[in-house]
Amino acid sequence: MKKYPVYDVQNFQCNAQHDDLYVNTFREHLLTHSFVEAPHRHNSYLLVFFTHGLGSHEIDFDTFEIQPGSLFVLQPGQIHNWNLSEDIEGFIVIFSEETYNLYFGNKKIEDYVFYASASVKPELVFSKSEIPSILPYFELLNLEKNRQQIFSKDKILNLLDCIHIAIARKYGLSEAHNMHPYNIKIEKFEKFVSQYFRENKLPSFYASLLSITPKHLNRICKEILGKTPTEVIANRLVLEAKRMLSDRQLSVNEIADKLGYDDYSYFTRLFKKQTGTTPGAFRNVKKSIN
Repeated sequence: MKKYPVYDVQNFQCNAQHDDLYVNTFREHLLTHSFVEAPHRHNSYLLVFFTHGLGSHEIDFDTFEIQPGSLFVLQPGQIHNWNLSEDIEGFIVIFSEETYNLYFGNKKIEDYVFYASASVKPELVFSKSEIPSILPYFELLNLEKNRQQIFSKDKILNLLDCIHIAIARKYGLSEAHNMHPYNIKIEKFEKFVSQYFRENKLPSFYASLLSITPKHLNRICKEILGKTPTEVIANRLVLEAKRMLSDRQLSVNEIADKLGYDDYSYFTRLFKKQTGTTPGAFRNVKKSIN
């Protein structure tokens, strides 16, 4: 039975000076870590910025087209793989939550909305005119990675945060709801869902955690996300089900049980309603592809 591997930062070190950070050009990354072309997960955060070439990048069962200017932000636990042209170029950065949060103190990685929720689109595309606003930071990161100089790690982390700021500004332009006063509640709601979705599937439970009424939670979810709270919870459940089905370590019955469903048939109906296919059929399709 197959299980997708989970890699941490140390899997990618090659005599680097900073074993909790990984920075490389994408071409060198593929030369030394060819195993990453197969589907896998990370238990760290990952940034990939493509500057040349084409391809496709599948992240949690959604496929994105790669072009110059494509930037991807991945959260721990997401399954991804890519299909790339031979002339692919770019940069990759992998880092742990602990490394970032310990360095910046009061500022946390989840303060950036693109890392805060599983529902956030992991792709941004920088136009030709926008690329110069972010490319120099990646180039400086790559130059600094192996320097044995004073404050080298400090420079790397600050350059990384400059990249995050550039992404946040770009994301803010493309996602107008980012500045909405309800956004803090939505972020907290989605974090609570990720934490408790296996045990608690009722919107009223999450409304109570947020100290608001279920009616108010419904209102802000529809306004900000265009979904009901029930749909948000169901989407998170189905995403986790897809991940577990792809790993192929458990039967469909066992997956339903792990996700908190005593009624296997109800779980199957929910999955089919959300995806248009049954859990078994989804698993067979992924098996034939991989």
